[in-house]
Amino acid sequence: MKKILINARYEDYPGLKPLLDGYLHVDNEQKNYVEVRVFVPDAEINDAIEKLRQPLDLRYKESLIVVSTPDFVISSALQRAEKKVSTGLKTPVEKLIDTAKDYTKIDYWYLALAGIAGLIALMGLFLNNVAIIIGAMLLSPILGPIHSFAIYSATGKVNEALRSIFVLAVNLALIFLLALTATFLMSLFTGFFTGAVLNLSLTEEIMIRTISNPIYIIMAVLLGIASIIALTKNISELIAGVAVAAALLPPTVVAGITVVLLPERSPGAVLLVLDNVIGLIAGALIATLALKIAPRKGSDIKTAKSFIRRSIILILILIGILAVSSIMI
Repeated sequence: MKKILINARYEDYPGLKPLLDGYLHVDNEQKNYVEVRVFVPDAEINDAIEKLRQPLDLRYKESLIVVSTPDFVISSALQRAEKKVSTGLKTPVEKLIDTAKDYTKIDYWYLALAGIAGLIALMGLFLNNVAIIIGAMLLSPILGPIHSFAIYSATGKVNEALRSIFVLAVNLALIFLLALTATFLMSLFTGFFTGAVLNLSLTEEIMIRTISNPIYIIMAVLLGIASIIALTKNISELIAGVAVAAALLPPTVVAGITVVLLPERSPGAVLLVLDNVIGLIAGALIATLALKIAPRKGSDIKTAKSFIRRSIILILILIGILAVSSIMI
């Protein structure tokens, strides 16, 4: 159950009043506006907001819409209304945008967390220990920028979408450089004490991530779709985050390792990272289209459609290039 608090100016209220028919609502007249409290089932929240915001002139400070979740509501009318509607839950687009805004700028704490996760994954890969690698995935904040890009693309906020891609690139570059540097230092340390130049073990967990295959792109697309579905359906972000981290964190670390220890296999490792990045982004965009995540303003809708169209064309070109490269390497 959701509560929508609407402050409508007296000039806007006549247009709002007929739209309230069919909803359980309470109207209170204030000095400069009418306060309307509307109670709707969760599954109707998007349609209700879209409908009730139309007569409001939101340029004025008196006009606002606030959505909240009451601890509990005792009402037989609301219980009957909930039984009539579909149980499918769709998160309001405003909430999705709010959850995405933290990933449009460089956050040094997120970078620190990504770096720590990368180093832990490095240890797990050299130890051939799957449990340690999974632990690193739990720490990794890589999902955020991909989720942010998809949501901002779908809502026509192009600048924010591009900034999200930049944040993702910075995170992956940091993990790659840390893995490369740590591997180089460990190789020197090992060589100093054993007399060997390079004496680090290339484990099975490392070697399986040096081979690219077009199937990885398909896997990443499915993971991208699943992650957006999880986020929009209020399923734990941790579940989706681990799935995305599995596709990006270990391969990025392996790319750094191979540059030092196995340069001839580093193109395959880097290509695997690119396969997963492009696939995840493609899947996330597909999910936003399937879930009909879109802006509420007409001008933003046009911008969103244009940007998504260009993004899909670019992604298809990149997927083609990556698929051919995977076969050739």
